[in-house]
Amino acid sequence: MKFTEEHEWLRVEGDLVVVGITDHASEQLGDVVFIELPEAGTEVTKDEEVCVIESVKAASDVLAPLDGEIVEVNAPLVDEPGKVNDDPMEGAWFFKIKPSDLSQMDDYMDETAYKDFIG
Repeated sequence: MKFTEEHEWLRVEGDLVVVGITDHASEQLGDVVFIELPEAGTEVTKDEEVCVIESVKAASDVLAPLDGEIVEVNAPLVDEPGKVNDDPMEGAWFFKIKPSDLSQMDDYMDETAYKDFIG
């Protein structure tokens, strides 16, 4: 897994990358009450806003961590946004992206570096 400074995690599955937010981000947000996901088939550019998360404390954007195409979204999250608080690192992933350049992941932190970052 890789981690971004925006508290997103990335996990490679075959030729796709699964993206979600970290436990740390989930805890900082508090109870998530709304999620807006991108449409499957959307072409995105790294650092482009692709999701909106609203909680009782704040609203936050999820940025595309890589250039590529969104090929799948976790649609049940729209109806059950609280899953982000329950299982942010597994079941509450946001989208899967088919990256146009997987080497962009080299810019991100491994788990040890991320733990130091949130320190």
